[in-house]
Amino acid sequence: MSNNVIDQSKDITILELLDRVLNKGVILTGDIVISVADIDLVYLGVKLLLSSVETMEQLKSGKRALLK
Repeated sequence: MSNNVIDQSKDITILELLDRVLNKGVILTGDIVISVADIDLVYLGVKLLLSSVETMEQLKSGKRALLK
């Protein structure tokens, strides 16, 4: 089994989940539409990146090494 997959039969704590999220990073995406009387007035596309600063710096330096 891969280390990236959480075994569903194992109980996982919030601390373990937060540790995995900060070490790997997570991108959340969504759409928000504000409408009145079935007329769409505002559309908002949302992308949220959640990661630790250390993980982002490692990814940033890794990408730079690949580009050089």
